[in-house]
Amino acid sequence: MHFKKTMAAAATAAALLMTPTTASAASQDEQVRKLDIMLMVTSLRCRMGSDDFQPQYRKFSANHITALNQAARRLESGLVARHGKKGAKRALDRISVGMANQYGQGHPWLGCAELKEITEDLSKTKDPAVLTQAADELLGPAPRSGGRWARR
Repeated sequence: MHFKKTMAAAATAAALLMTPTTASAASQDEQVRKLDIMLMVTSLRCRMGSDDFQPQYRKFSANHITALNQAARRLESGLVARHGKKGAKRALDRISVGMANQYGQGHPWLGCAELKEITEDLSKTKDPAVLTQAADELLGPAPRSGGRWARR
């Protein structure tokens, strides 16, 4: 009997962990927005060298425009619900300015050549799930082992 209760509790916990919450969806939208800002800012930073990847960034942005816009709208509506319209605008500005400041001097562990290659890879797919995975791996302070882009 104890085993059945333990298994039932474990199954319930697993189901709860697998169910996306509003908070996790909001954080995914924020991460996707931050990924877009990071790529935009670093592409501007790298534009004068041999590893200019602004064309790859424009292709990435065009191929993912629907997912990027949806994430931005969901992020904004979540912020409006939490902070009101004025507070949401300030929160969005803080996110954008924070990302620009963070990546204005470059990515902490990727150079222009690697960012160019990654952006090219990202521009070849239209799968929005790839954006979440890329954001999870690329926005950290150090590479994550075992990730798709961490090996670069």
